[in-house]
Formats: sequence, structure tokens, C-alpha cells
Amino acid sequence: MTPPNPSGSDPKKTAKKKAAEKAVTKKASAKKAEPVARKAPAKKAGAGKTTVGTAAAETVRAVKAGAEKVGTEAAGAVKAVAKKAGAEKTVAKKAGAEKVVAKKALVKEAGVDKPVVRKAAAKKAAAKKVTAKKTAAPKATAENAVAQPVAVEAAPAAPAPVQPPETPVSPAVDAADRDRLLSATHHNPHGVLGAHPVPGGVAFRVFRPYALGVTVVTGDVRAELQDDGDGFFSGLLPLREIPTYRLLVAYQETVQDTEDAYAFLPALGDLDLHLIGEGRHEQLWTALGAQPMTHQGVTGTRFTVWAPNARGVRVAGTFNFWDPSAFAMRSLGSTGVWELFVPGVGEGELYKFEITRPDGSKTLRADPLARRTEVPPHTSSIIHASHHEWQDGEWLARRAEGAPAHEAPFSVYEIHLPSWRPGLTYRQLAEQLPAYVKDLGFTHVELMPVAEHPFGGSWGYQVTGFYAPTARLGTPDDFKYLVDALHQAGIGVLMDWVPAHFPRDDWALAEFDGRTLYEHEDPLRAAHPDWGTLEFDYGRREVRNFLVANAVYWCEEFHIDGLRVDAVASMLYLDYSREPGQWIPNVHGGRENLDAVDFLQEMNATVYRRVPGVVTIAEESTAWDGVTRATHHMGPGGFGGLGFGLKWNMGWMHDSLDYMAHEPVHRKYHHHEMTFSMVYAYSENYVLPISHDEVVHGKRSLVSKMPGDWWQQRANLRAYLAFMWAHPGKQLLFMGQEFAQGAEWSEAHGPDWWLLDPAYGAEADHRGVRDLVRDLNVVYRHTPALWERDTDPSGFQWIVGDAAEDNVFAFLRYDAEGVPLLSVSNLAPVVRPGYRLGAPDDVPAWLESLNTDAARYGGGDVTNPEIVKPDPQSWHGRPASLQVTLPPLATVWLRPA
Repeated sequence: MTPPNPSGSDPKKTAKKKAAEKAVTKKASAKKAEPVARKAPAKKAGAGKTTVGTAAAETVRAVKAGAEKVGTEAAGAVKAVAKKAGAEKTVAKKAGAEKVVAKKALVKEAGVDKPVVRKAAAKKAAAKKVTAKKTAAPKATAENAVAQPVAVEAAPAAPAPVQPPETPVSPAVDAADRDRLLSATHHNPHGVLGAHPVPGGVAFRVFRPYALGVTVVTGDVRAELQDDGDGFFSGLLPLREIPTYRLLVAYQETVQDTEDAYAFLPALGDLDLHLIGEGRHEQLWTALGAQPMTHQGVTGTRFTVWAPNARGVRVAGTFNFWDPSAFAMRSLGSTGVWELFVPGVGEGELYKFEITRPDGSKTLRADPLARRTEVPPHTSSIIHASHHEWQDGEWLARRAEGAPAHEAPFSVYEIHLPSWRPGLTYRQLAEQLPAYVKDLGFTHVELMPVAEHPFGGSWGYQVTGFYAPTARLGTPDDFKYLVDALHQAGIGVLMDWVPAHFPRDDWALAEFDGRTLYEHEDPLRAAHPDWGTLEFDYGRREVRNFLVANAVYWCEEFHIDGLRVDAVASMLYLDYSREPGQWIPNVHGGRENLDAVDFLQEMNATVYRRVPGVVTIAEESTAWDGVTRATHHMGPGGFGGLGFGLKWNMGWMHDSLDYMAHEPVHRKYHHHEMTFSMVYAYSENYVLPISHDEVVHGKRSLVSKMPGDWWQQRANLRAYLAFMWAHPGKQLLFMGQEFAQGAEWSEAHGPDWWLLDPAYGAEADHRGVRDLVRDLNVVYRHTPALWERDTDPSGFQWIVGDAAEDNVFAFLRYDAEGVPLLSVSNLAPVVRPGYRLGAPDDVPAWLESLNTDAARYGGGDVTNPEIVKPDPQSWHGRPASLQVTLPPLATVWLRPA
């Protein structure tokens, strides 16, 4: 017979026969090398080979008998052959197997010219032709024959003009897209993979390396796709619209039944993208990262990551055996965000992002917004959704309605959670820590950084997982359980937060997408000179958003009551730890980092606006003007305030510890070190910190800094603590110092709790200091004069601040009602009986409310047990005076009787 012309028809046939022949996609004897304009999907690059089985033949007979119209959209009426990959394939063992094309003979016998069956049947030129008059379809014999759904339409009542069929196209992925998917550089894999309407039906394209076969299942229709090599599978189904479908992906020993990840619209909304692009997404963690969710009625996980310099991004994890090939993400516009919804993937799975850098190389990165991580030294991110049910509603309500921190009692116990009780988890800590802190009377705990960090020796100050509590102690919900327990015990939770720098680990943030991204592009601005880390680029809106949202995240998601911001000074100054020539002045010629100023102002304003009752605290070691001033109030330097609620008073800490380290005989030469803090005490809202930094690296523990023998060391420590609690400002004490631990703190073993073991001979000495700390907190809480006017100069008056020869300091504190408390410290190792002090004449009698020399604290018990009445004799510039006995190396508090 004469070979068909390019149109697919035989020129020797009648017009009627030509019309019938158009229903056949391609003649069985078509030559493989001959270009055919209207080839059915069986093309070398793509379409699956098709066999019409018994069910298909029965369907044709039903049409012949006058069955109702059946469209491709009524999938339940289409009885295509379903063959499971690797299990139900028909293998032809006869060498001359015939391929069958269901042709129009049956319909022609019914008097209908319109074609009802179109099937691809060509494989090789040697295959025998099958005549159009055949009425039965024999079984397929090709080894790799695949079933595609048969499109069936009922014939009209009368003959109608035959319309030429739509020219089918190859469903296979073209070469360019194929290369980009294989090289992980495709920005829009969803535009290629999945189901797409094309001339002739719907093209299905799947990329699953290592799969033996892929079958599309929609309703009762099952169609095995053509294996195009390199993990690509495709097929053209004669459907009018894209159906709801699933994929059966056959591997060597299993068949995976799954939704197609490339059948879904973006799971990230336009508003989210707009806010990310503007750098104003205040709940960024809800938009980026791994979010378990139900999308378009299907459960799975949405993966999103910001990587604007990447040429391609794919997600790898335990759910795909760490092979990201088939999980390419799509780029969502100009925001630099990449997204992929993966159906069937849920909580607990490990994952990372494989990023193709601009130079074509690849890097595997942890998720910058991962909410859970592996236990270090492992570095994978973990899909997480919280299930904790909070029980601290009463606490949050009181916090929101309470006075600001600088006008409220605020004494802080600083803790390094991994070493407070080594080996305890978050939940185990929740059984012990709240009770211990409540017993001591502290109002708050401050947790050294809990965000994930790779090196335990950094104590958490080199963060890689800014949105994940460290997995060393448990899950994020376990950490919430601890915070909840502290709140229910009436204890606030502060957390150290480190937005100043991050480490250079090649699986974390450093050059995240192949170029500088989170760090500054200028090497002089990016490298931190002291710690070998990288500084954030605060001038980039997306980076600033990452950090601002992170501050909000801890307060909103974990109910943190305050953030102590680490290393603020290193952020504020361009020349911080840099020599001349190593830094570039700002646009005004100054040394201030204007980008960091803007960031800190935005962070504070956002946190205070969104989370009622929280406090932010700056660890800032310089005299920067306006650290705790409102952001909209301009200072003399032309800057608005940074907006913090409190600031660590590093000057007081250094000066007072330096004074206490001197032998008492030399202290008169350093008297000003204890009084100088009152020169600037009201320039900011201060915290007086005795933190972890002062009891490590050869600085000795607090009691060991004190001079003299063991008795004198403890006496000095007790006197110093009471002076600190009476001084204007809030108090912070690091763990272990509350019971006079003699050794420096070590993160490896934590506090020396054995010192409080009753079996230890000197246990009473350590327990006495701890009892004093408890009493300091109790009296402090019940004495508003010690905290209500901490930031108001009218709340403080010196009685005597220049008694250097005596080593004596005496001052009054006043509450809002004018009720005073008198604090007197004698930091000489001698008793001073009948020591006269000026006093106000409106207080008729005074009573000792605390004495650090009391026997129960381990002192000599030199006290003033009786009421002390003032004399009319003026002293220290006051109309009246008191005569009190001052114990050696002690502080005494007197209140109106």
C-alpha cells in the first residue's frame, strides 16, 4: 500500500474512507523515521504506547449499542486498561506480536461516520497493519506497552460533517527544560511538570529519577506514562480539562501512591510576598520555612526559602532519601522566595535546601527559619508544628496590665539552661527550676541564648537556628512547656537574643545562596573583628525583616516576656574593635552605624506594639545617648532613642567590682568607684548585672573576687549584694553566685550544687548566702522604695557619700508616696558602734529590716534589734540624726517603724 501522506490519509481512498481514517491517530505501518504532522502521542521523545484491552472493546460495543454519550470528563464511564507499574504489565513473548488500533469499523456498521476511538499504535515499521474492519481488539504484545484512557463520545442521531481533529503534540519535556531540571537551575518547574492543557488533550509530565514507571490515576482511568529516560515520564491523554489525579510511582520494591507536587498552585499568598518584598512581614515565620498544612484539600508541607541569588533551589530530606532531584522549587516573582508544596510530607521529617549558586555549584543548607533542628552536631532542619496548649493566660493578662519594667520589682536570676542541672531536659527543668527560683524570690529568669547553635562552648552566642530552640534539651513544645511552668509559678522569662552576628558554618547563613546575603557585601562591614563571625547587613530590608520578625517570634510564639539584646555596642559603631583604615565613615562622616540604629529602633517599636507588657534590654557598654529613650524623641546628637526598656549598667558593674576587690585598707582611695554611678544613674533605665561574663575566663567567681579570709570573703559578698539591691536600678545575678560558689562557672558541669549538701562541712556558709539572697528578694518586693522610682532622681538622696576614711555609704530611697528606706554599708572590717547618720525629721522611729551580718546568714550577728529613734541633732546637713551600730563588712537596711 502506498505510504500515507503527511496528513495521515491515503490518497487512493474514498472521501468517506478518508474521514474514517482521520479517527486513527497514526497508521500501524507508519515508518519511524518519517516526519508525520499529526502523529499521536507515541513519539520518540514522549508519548506512551497504547493498548486497548478487553474493557476498552466493551466500551466500544456499548457505544455501538446506543449507549448514552460518554465524555472524557465522565471518567467513571471510561474503561481504559489499568496496568500497575512493574506488576501487571503484559509481556509479549511472540516475536511477531501485533499492535491493535481500535478503529471505526464498529461505528461504521452502526451508520455513524464520526470517530469514537483514537489510539496510538505505532512502534516499529515491522509491526503488521490492522484493517479498519476489525471488530475485536486482541491483547497487546509489546513488552513495554502502557495503557492510556480511551476517550469515548456517543454518536449523534444523524451523520454530521466531520471536523478535523486537533493536532496532537508531544507531551515530553523539551530539551531546554530537561537540561535545566537536571542541572537544578529551573525557576519554574511547575510550568513544565504536572498536567498542562495542550493541543490534543492534557499532557502529563513527571520527573522521578530511579522510578521504573509512573501511572496517572484519575477516577477509574489509569494511564501509564512513557519512560523518556533520565527519570522523565510523559503522556498525552485526550481530556478536555485537567482532572484531579494521583500518581503511582513504581520503584524496585515498592509503589508510591501520591499526589503530584506540581499539580498545586502556590501555597504562599500575594500579601505575604508583598510584605516580604517590602521587608515588613512581622510574622515572617508563617510565610517562610517548612509549614505543615492542608492546601487545595491535600495535607502536606509547604517549603519556602528566601534565596534571591540562587539559580535554582530544591528540597532534600528523609522523605525523598536526601535526593532533591524530583523536588525542584519555583521562584515566586522578584521577591527571591522559592516555594514548593510537597503532599503527604508531615511533621518530624528532616530536610535541607539544595541551592544552585550563581556559579553553578551546589550547597546544601539548613532552613534559616527552621522551627526545629536536629541535635548538634547534626545540622538538618525538622518539619514542626506546635501542639502545646498554653495555661498561662492569667499571667499574660497581668503582664499586659502591669506597670512597665522600670517601675516594677525586677530581680533576675540568669541561667545557662544546659548546665544549670546538667542532663535535664526542658520538661525535667520545668519540674525543678520554677520551684527553685520562686523559693529564692526572683521575679524573672534570664536564659542565656536558647536559639540553636552548633558549638556548646559558645554558650549559645553564635546562633545558626534563629527560629529554633536548641534541640539539646528537647523539642520546641518542650521549651514552651518550661516557659508555661515558669509563668504559672509567677516568674517572668527573659531570653538572651543575638542579632549582632552569626557564625561562618557552610551549612548555615554565610553566603547562603552563593553570594553575600545575610552579611554585608562590604568585607570591612561583614567580618566581626573579635569573634571570627559575620555581621548582619542591617541596611537590607529583607535581613532587617528576618531579625525584627525573629524578635516578635520569640515573644508571640513562646510567650517570652523580654529580650536581652546581646552586643549592642558592636552593632552601633562602625569602628567597633577596628583600627583606622579598617572602617568607612557613614554619610555624615561619623562612626555610627546608621543601618543598625534604624534596625534597633524598628525592632523595639515593633515588639512593644505587638506584644503588651514585654521588655527589651540592651547590653550596651558605651555612653550612647538615648538607649532607653523613645524612638520618636530626638537627642542632642540628632538621633531618636533606640527604644529599649532597660540597659545593662556595665559601668556600675566594673567600678563596684573593682572597689570590692581591694583590701579594705585601700578602699578609701577608690571610694569614688562606688559613688560615681549616681552621676549618671538617671541617664537611662538601668539593670545592675552580675552576669556570667564576670565569673568565667579567669575572672573568678563573685565570692572569690573578695579579699580576706573565707569569713571576710563571704561577709564582703553579703554586704555587696545588699548594696546592689538597694542601689537604683534592677538586679541580675548569675546562677551559682546565690550560694557563694568558689569556683568559676563552667558550661561543662554547671554550679557546684554539692556545696549545699548537708553532709558537706561548710554547707552552712553557702546556705547562709543563699538565705540572704532569698530575704533580699522578699524585702525588695515588699518595699516599693527600692524599685518604684528607680528612674526618678527624686527617689534617691545621699545621707553620706564622702565617708572615704570610714568606707561607709549611706543613702535614702523613696517610693511614690514618699516612704523612705535607709541603706547603710560599712565596708571596713571593724564594728562602728553609735555611728551617727543624718536623717529626715519626719520619721519618728526606724526599725532594722535587713542586716547582712545576721547569724543566720553566717555573720557575726552584730545587729540593731531595738527601734532606733532620731535625735534633734543635725548631722550631714539634715535636721535630725540617728545613732546606729554598723557591723563589719555589712549592709544594714532601716525602714520607718
